[in-house]
Amino acid sequence: MTQQQAPPPLGPRDPADAWVTGPDGRRFWGRFGAAGLLAIDPARGILLQHRATWSHFGDTWGLPGGARHEHESAYDAALREAEEEAGVPADAVRPLFETVLDLGFWSYTTVAVTVEHPFEARIADLESQALRWVPTADVGSLPLHPGFAAAWPALHERLSREVP
Repeated sequence: MTQQQAPPPLGPRDPADAWVTGPDGRRFWGRFGAAGLLAIDPARGILLQHRATWSHFGDTWGLPGGARHEHESAYDAALREAEEEAGVPADAVRPLFETVLDLGFWSYTTVAVTVEHPFEARIADLESQALRWVPTADVGSLPLHPGFAAAWPALHERLSREVP
């Protein structure tokens, strides 16, 4: 699936939609942190999002996800963002585990889920160029978002233990 490029949305939609700048000057999206959904379908692989070129680390592959709302759990944020970006139905997945990258001033939670009821992902907003189910063995061969690329080896190893 592909979609024509569009400019980024104008202005924040929620108070969480803002940049956080770290002590070293690096910027991270999500005033209250961020979360992404690592959906694995044993028959099809991992659901990946090809990020729009205008987005942070655009034109890379990563997980559907984004900024956590204030007081929102990482699980709820990952499901909400995956539904908003990729049409992932919350009732089609079952939680497996969560991993957290905590930088002290900002955090990112990867929420791993297994697909219980197969669904077709669909581009549901302007943040995606494409969505694709990718066999786990092939994930590392794509140009990945740097954060996801750093986390993928440990995530892949854990998935191989927990998903038949």
